[in-house]
Amino acid sequence: MPFLGQDWRSPGWSWIKTEDGWKRCESWSRDLERENNPRALTRSVILNSDDEEIFSNEEQEYTSKKRKKDHFRNDTNAQCFYREKWIYVHKESTRERHGYCTLGEAFNRLDFSSAIQDIRRFTYVVKLLQLIAKSQLTSLSGVAQKNYFNVLDKIVQKVLDDHQNPRLIKDLLQDLSSTLCILLRGVGKSVLVGNINIWVCRLETVLRWQQQLQDLRVTKVNDGLTLSDLPLHMLNNILYRFSDGWDIVTLGQVTPTLSMLSEDRRLWKKLCQYHFAEKQFCRHLIVSEKGHVEWKLMYFALQKHYPPREQYGDTLHFCRHCSILFWKDSGHPCTAADPDSCFMPVSPQHFIDLFKF
Repeated sequence: MPFLGQDWRSPGWSWIKTEDGWKRCESWSRDLERENNPRALTRSVILNSDDEEIFSNEEQEYTSKKRKKDHFRNDTNAQCFYREKWIYVHKESTRERHGYCTLGEAFNRLDFSSAIQDIRRFTYVVKLLQLIAKSQLTSLSGVAQKNYFNVLDKIVQKVLDDHQNPRLIKDLLQDLSSTLCILLRGVGKSVLVGNINIWVCRLETVLRWQQQLQDLRVTKVNDGLTLSDLPLHMLNNILYRFSDGWDIVTLGQVTPTLSMLSEDRRLWKKLCQYHFAEKQFCRHLIVSEKGHVEWKLMYFALQKHYPPREQYGDTLHFCRHCSILFWKDSGHPCTAADPDSCFMPVSPQHFIDLFKF
C-alpha cells in the first residue's frame, strides 16, 4: 500500500494563530475554487512548503479525471502563491531537513509574477525564463510548469500593452518554441511531465504569442517633446547609456540624425571594451581598407563567440550564512551578526547552477 501521508522527517505543516486557536495554512488554487462540483463533493487542494498535493475526496477517481480535464484545458489563470518570498536551498538530507530543493520549488516560491511588474527585475526574469526554456524545462514539476507559462503569459500581455522590450520576448519565445518542437518530435526519448496533449497546447500558445508580437505596431505619439527636438549632445549621451548593440541599431533607424550618431566608432569601441576583454579583441580583429578598426563589426563578431556582460537593475540574492535565496527588498530571516556581508547577487545562470545535482 503506498504511503500517502507526509514524511515524518519533513519540517512539518505551516500553522497560523487565530482567535479560535492554531490552524493549518492552506493555499487554494483559484481555478479549483471556481469549479462547480455537479456531484456536490467536498474537494480541496492543500499545498505545503514541500510542493506536495494531498487530495481529500469522497471519490478519488472522479477527482483524478477532473484534474486531467482541467490540465488539458491548460488554464494559465491558476497559479499557486506562497507567503514567504524566499527559499532555503539545501542539497542533501540532514537530521533537521529531509530531501533537497529543486528548481521547480524555487520557481514556485520566489514570486516571479510580481517581479515582472518591477522594471528593474523584468530583464532578469526574462533571461532566467530563457535559460530554463533552453535546458531545464523538463526538470520542472507539473505545478512549476503551470506557473512558468502563467508568468510567461503575463510577460507577453505586458509587452503587448506597453510596447516595451518586444525583442527580448521574441528571443525568449523563439528558444521556447524550438525546445518544445524538439521535445514533441522526440516523444519517448525524454520524460515529459504531463500528457502529450498539454505540450501540444503549449506549443500552439507560444506560436500564437509569436504571431501577436509579430503583428505589434507601436503607435506614434505627436504630442509633447520628441527625440528630434533634443540637441545633439543629449542624443549622444542617450546612445552612450545603452549596453546592448541591438538597441543602438534600432534607435539609429528612427531619424537620420540618430542614424549618424549610432555609427560613431568611439561609441562602439566603448561598447566592446565594456563587454569583452582585450585578449578577445586580438583574436577577432577586423580592420577596414583604410586601416581603421571596425568596432561595430567587431562587437557583433565577438558576441557570437563570447557571452556579453550581463547588467540588471535588480537580482535575486543568496545568503551564504543561511543558504537562502531571496529578493533583497523582501528580505529573509537571517541569523548572521552582519547580514549584508553574507549577501551575494545571483545571476540567471548561477540560479540554474544552484539546483544542478
